[in-house]
Amino acid sequence: MALMLTLAGCGGEIEDRGSSSEPKSGTTGSESTAPETTKAEPQAGKSSELRPLTIGASGGEEVKVRVEVADDPDEQAQGLMNRKKLGEKRGMLFVYTEEKELSFWMRNTLIPLSIAYIDAEGRIVDIQDMKPLDDVPPSYVSAEPAQYALEVNKGFFDERGVEVGDRVELPE
Repeated sequence: MALMLTLAGCGGEIEDRGSSSEPKSGTTGSESTAPETTKAEPQAGKSSELRPLTIGASGGEEVKVRVEVADDPDEQAQGLMNRKKLGEKRGMLFVYTEEKELSFWMRNTLIPLSIAYIDAEGRIVDIQDMKPLDDVPPSYVSAEPAQYALEVNKGFFDERGVEVGDRVELPE
């Protein structure tokens, strides 16, 4: 069970419904009002809600992502496995109960991803690029303890100036 919590499979096809400029996967935000949600493509008979997540990038820009939230062991083990694509501004947010060293692999993950490890305070502590079908666990270990991990398309963070130290508004 502990291995299942620390090794999360990735990979995913989350198709945009509508405008390609809207992100597609989702959890985010810590506003006092209820976060806006939409439905993602169903996974294993269940539909995930997409929630907005905002990153305060170093350059002063706000980077918005719509994320699916993986907050239980089954969702974390499945991750983005077996998906063929991930929408442009979409991702998956992995939520753990406490800060710890997190380890991810890319078993059965067909698309290249980038991962940001985020501490309990919402600060990005590490960013790594991950290679599809890299199934030697654990392949991608957080540089510091983290409570959250955000997976997006490879290059997403670089293209938007997101760096270690930037802040993330996490979902309630």
